[in-house]
Amino acid sequence: MYYSQIIDDALEAAIGKGGLSQASLDRELQRTVPALDKIRRWREDGTLPLLKLPARRDDLEMLKPHAERFARFEHVVVMGSGGSSLSGKTLVALKDQGFGPAPGRPKVHFMDNVDPATFAAMAERLPLDRTGFLPISKSGGTPETLAATFSALAALEAKVGKAAIKERMLAITEAADNPLRRLMTGLGCTILEHDPKVGGRFSALSLVGMLPAMIAGVDGAAVREGAASVLDPVLAAKDTKGLAPAIGAALSVGLSQDRGTHITVLMPYVDRLETFAFWYRQIWAESLGKQGKGTTPIRAMGTIDQHSQVQLYLGGPRDKLYTFVIQDTAGQGTPLTPGGDKALDYLAGHTMGDLLLAEADATAATLVKDGRPTRRIRIKTVDERTMGALMMHYMLETMFAAELWGIDAFDQPAVEDGKVLTRQYLSQRRKS
Repeated sequence: MYYSQIIDDALEAAIGKGGLSQASLDRELQRTVPALDKIRRWREDGTLPLLKLPARRDDLEMLKPHAERFARFEHVVVMGSGGSSLSGKTLVALKDQGFGPAPGRPKVHFMDNVDPATFAAMAERLPLDRTGFLPISKSGGTPETLAATFSALAALEAKVGKAAIKERMLAITEAADNPLRRLMTGLGCTILEHDPKVGGRFSALSLVGMLPAMIAGVDGAAVREGAASVLDPVLAAKDTKGLAPAIGAALSVGLSQDRGTHITVLMPYVDRLETFAFWYRQIWAESLGKQGKGTTPIRAMGTIDQHSQVQLYLGGPRDKLYTFVIQDTAGQGTPLTPGGDKALDYLAGHTMGDLLLAEADATAATLVKDGRPTRRIRIKTVDERTMGALMMHYMLETMFAAELWGIDAFDQPAVEDGKVLTRQYLSQRRKS
């Protein structure tokens, strides 16, 4: 395993009445067992093709020439909403921590909000003649993605001419008649097919996440290897004892039902997992927030939020489950040299990594001491395999939680209602 999950400090035996009893955990874990057969069936009958992706490599070979072509640009702009953006953004963070891309790779940007000022800045500051664009929309009708594409097309046409656009734009959408496909076909752009059975927030292991990642230099096969390390034991299991995703789901649902713990905080102490926390927030919220069910996901970052949110976590309502993602950074980084200042003797002989690890463990221990349910996910390194494992863990934990709450993890009716109203508002304003 590329990570370990420790839930002891979320249980009643360790923290008292704020924790989940062992009997309740066992009860909820037993209720996840029927999901095993569902997951196996979804994989075998093609209902959830995402479950076959960890074992596949043929599609990555087909993506390779497209990734190599776009890797020759100085910049690549990914235009998608929700999982169509967050999936690739989470993986690209493995190679670019904000200070530029890996050597020989383009800077990959993710334009996932339709703020006109941001698109104006993009058109003004990027060298568009040396920039590639990837619009991604499963349905091909996502208004934000279409608006972003229209904006990019206008800027490109003004800079390089309409005939040259096809060399700089590649779209991902379903193999069906839709606005994005029609637009790209008319321009002669390459179009790759989005599997209609892979939802956006579950698309990280598909070409939606893999193509931007491969352009940035991420090893897609290694990501899938990490995912397989979590999925394969689930597919082979006869019960859910010892399965980390099922245990995580049982813990979250049990605490919500028995202790009123309706908020779940994910707090990585790893900068490269910052976008991963946003990715988790979407998959948990959009998959489970239905029929009055679900818990509210909060993204926090250590050590940043030790100096802001932790005050609320320790002094505020007892309605949260805390999950810390902690890397073993002992001995890593710059040695700390206090220069003889006695007030800083506690830093002497340590590294920056020692400080980060101590702060993560101390914050978690402080919450535990105060009786707050706390889960730790520990990792040794942050690489493709670890990221693939963590993403598959949370995809499966989400599926198990949906089974416990008796809801469909793969639809989003409330989101669709908002889309309908958006179209109505635009139509009304045009008429007025």
